[in-house]
Amino acid sequence: MKNFARLLIEWQKHHGRHGLPWQQTRDPYAVWLSEIMLQQTQVASVIPYYQRFIARFPDIATLAAASQDEVLAHWSGLGYYARGRNLHRAAQLVVAQHGGVFPSDPEPVVALPGIGRSTAAAILAFSFGQRRAILDGNVKRVLARCFGIAGYPGAKAVENRLWQQAEALLPESGIETYTQALMDLGATLCARKPSCAACPLGSGCVAYNEKRVAELPEPKPRKPLPQKETAMLILLRQGEVYLEKRPPTGIWGGMWSFPEAPVLEMDALARLGMAGAEVSPLPERQHTFTHFRLRIVPRVFEVTALQPGVREPGGLWLTLVDAMGAALPKPVREILRGLA
Repeated sequence: MKNFARLLIEWQKHHGRHGLPWQQTRDPYAVWLSEIMLQQTQVASVIPYYQRFIARFPDIATLAAASQDEVLAHWSGLGYYARGRNLHRAAQLVVAQHGGVFPSDPEPVVALPGIGRSTAAAILAFSFGQRRAILDGNVKRVLARCFGIAGYPGAKAVENRLWQQAEALLPESGIETYTQALMDLGATLCARKPSCAACPLGSGCVAYNEKRVAELPEPKPRKPLPQKETAMLILLRQGEVYLEKRPPTGIWGGMWSFPEAPVLEMDALARLGMAGAEVSPLPERQHTFTHFRLRIVPRVFEVTALQPGVREPGGLWLTLVDAMGAALPKPVREILRGLA
């Protein structure tokens, strides 16, 4: 595989992706935003979010000055909301510690919330032309197959070997094209269901030659996901719905959601200092997080009275239209859309 980098660069020029909106700039902010959005999210899903986000927050200073609510509202629906919170906090740190100028050294970049070694390398390669290796999930798959690297790539020893391989393959020039080629090859031809016949690396690929493509990279040893459940209380009053802000950290941190209660709790309204009657239930929902599955039982109440001073702080009564404009987790947005 002496020609690994050369073959990839040549392939990228003719078959790679060239028209993505973040490829038209070397602005570190725009590159950074795209790299964060592309974590665990496909390009087709990211493009409209990226375009709306950068139109509203065109630079680091604008993003840093915005409220977290507005940032999360523009992130709503993209998932993995910690990315949005970290992006916002990192922008504030860039303003406070670097005068609003995105740093060009790896150490301060990696120190920013939400930016790891691979993401930092991609930002520095695309923005400043720095010769640095990346190792995201797609690249791990390419290297594991090409060089026959067995084991789960998330295991420390395997990951270290992959990093060594990635560093050894870096070309002396053309780092931007090479980096994009690695990303594109992993996202298109060397995907989970690969198209080996079209791959420029096929003749030297260990997995292809040894018929181990389906085996590599090895999957993470799976444990059954725990099942949790919660009742979401959809409280309606005179055409408005009640939402409350979740704690700043944890699941859906800083976003707006319905109050929750144990599924079998019968006096949920009393706990909230409200009186009313339960109306027709909505269908249950399942939402899968990285570490558990959540069974959501929506319970709809028509609220008739409030007890002064008892209602939980941080909640708002909003029209359905206004509620849909808030920063909402996906299941909450779907439930509201059903009500509308």
